[in-house]
Amino acid sequence: MQAASSIYIREDLKTQLNTLKRHPKESYNDVIERLVNLAVDDEPLSADAIRGLEEGLHDIKAGNLIPEEEIRKKYGAE
Repeated sequence: MQAASSIYIREDLKTQLNTLKRHPKESYNDVIERLVNLAVDDEPLSADAIRGLEEGLHDIKAGNLIPEEEIRKKYGAE
């Protein structure tokens, strides 16, 4: 069994953790572990994915954007 430790959390954060419990008796440890598992991505982005994100950011900064209405019209999603 692993050693336990105490941590300080603000009251408002404790309230938020309470709202994330799947059932009233679920431990804070279980809630935090679930959140950590959701937040951690075991597969880092590929070089291609990073390059694509950088290109997208460059386009945004350069103002190369298409209005939403135009995209909806083009793909018939009106």
